[in-house]
Amino acid sequence: MEEFKSGFVSMLGRTNVGKSTLLNCLVKEKVAAIANKPQTTRTQIKAIVNRKNSQIIFLDTPGIHKPKSKLGQTMIETAFGAISEVDVVLFLIEATSKEIGKGDKRILEKIKEAKKKTILVINKIDLVKKESLLKLIEIYSKEYPFDAVVPIEANSGKNCEILLDEIEKLLKVGPAYYDIEEYTDQTVRQLVEEIIREKALRLLEDEVPHGLYIEVEKMEESLTKSNKQIYNIEATIYCLRDSHKGIIIGKNGQMLKKIGTYAREDIEKMLNAKVNLKTWVKTKKDWQNKDDIVKKFKN
Repeated sequence: MEEFKSGFVSMLGRTNVGKSTLLNCLVKEKVAAIANKPQTTRTQIKAIVNRKNSQIIFLDTPGIHKPKSKLGQTMIETAFGAISEVDVVLFLIEATSKEIGKGDKRILEKIKEAKKKTILVINKIDLVKKESLLKLIEIYSKEYPFDAVVPIEANSGKNCEILLDEIEKLLKVGPAYYDIEEYTDQTVRQLVEEIIREKALRLLEDEVPHGLYIEVEKMEESLTKSNKQIYNIEATIYCLRDSHKGIIIGKNGQMLKKIGTYAREDIEKMLNAKVNLKTWVKTKKDWQNKDDIVKKFKN
């Protein structure tokens, strides 16, 4: 009988490279917010993949970028700090890259320092021809002796099982750290906040989302008259400027209504129950530099 393996895996990559999409694909649950905007992930999210002979715990870290606030600095510290805690590093790059950019060089330096088992994961392979892909693999392989190179397409799930197989090979024999029914260590409140933020990121104009911070103020569970479970949730969407507040609310409140509707649908699927979701919008200027809020994004 094959021995059971377990271990922790960190995902590193520049902003918008597809880490959160890959995480959700591997776990087959919505754990991380996905949007076509950089810096979507602000905290280190643990996600758990239970396989027949292994348990893999993923730390999805914020994308590497040039910080412009205390929040940005905290995000970078979280990302690089995760390397020392894990057994395997997934270094995620885009297949469309022609060379090793500044951000990727910085990540490579940290990987070299840590001397961790590392898999190079090349995402978005549907956008390039095979020749370009092979050339990119050659460029990166000269820089570091990766334990494996796995080209993937996270949106469709192509080669995600192959990636899990490669990770499993690198893990040591060990126990299951979490119950096999669990897939994240985030609280339900945190997951609800992530879902609301994801919908806002998807629907709003480019200049607004980075300044968004969601806080669930109230979450109560009760029963309907027909004895069915229902959650009453109240959440506030904080933004940096009064001008953003108007954009988030939208004409006659239509944008806020749309964010709320899409979020409620996902929350109901996650909780497998009816949800009554109320959302408000408030301005909290320069919250990205306020210690009491930034500390919530530290682990």
